[in-house]
Amino acid sequence: MYKHPLLDRDKMTPREALDILIEGNRRFASDREEDKDFRSLIQITKDKQHPFASTLSCSDSRAPVELLFDQALGDIFSVRLAGNIASDKGIGSLEFGCKYLHSKLIVVMGHTSCGAVKAACDDFKDGHIGEIINLIKPSIRHEKTVTDPAQRNSGNPDFVGKICALNVNYQIETIIRCSDIIDDMLQSRQIGIVGAIYDVSTGKVNFMEDTFIG
Repeated sequence: MYKHPLLDRDKMTPREALDILIEGNRRFASDREEDKDFRSLIQITKDKQHPFASTLSCSDSRAPVELLFDQALGDIFSVRLAGNIASDKGIGSLEFGCKYLHSKLIVVMGHTSCGAVKAACDDFKDGHIGEIINLIKPSIRHEKTVTDPAQRNSGNPDFVGKICALNVNYQIETIIRCSDIIDDMLQSRQIGIVGAIYDVSTGKVNFMEDTFIG
């Protein structure tokens, strides 16, 4: 059921928003999702939205954030781009979600076995996909632990996992560096931001607590 109605959300802290998502993912991963009255939710949200969290996540069909966090209509302002990249348009969407819809938390979420990350590891080029790859490549340059060139590709699951985590960190840094709006809201503690990685094999979201600001 709709536990967090619109009127309660102005008082929510970033940490409380994070705790709601953690709790929701536990329900999802254990197949104990809450019942949702979508007919009522349509009426509640038809004139106004006040999502308590905004997310930047991958477009992968296996990782729909509302389902993974067991949330309902009006709960999450979802920005989805392959590779969870912080493009200008993606950042603009997050600015809107936080400044004008009053989300309390931004979650930047990657996931295991990400096709965009694998493509970046292989320096894949084809059409506009290259624009996505270019925004992931800095994470590959930052990875220094795998030194054998023959292992720095999508055939090495460990390397792909390292790039996935580095990419989440890099996209968070990009958001803060490129958005005065979000940076100011973080500085004034109006919002928080955190990284996460979804495991497509278990259904669990692992939040990167060392990235949490809020």
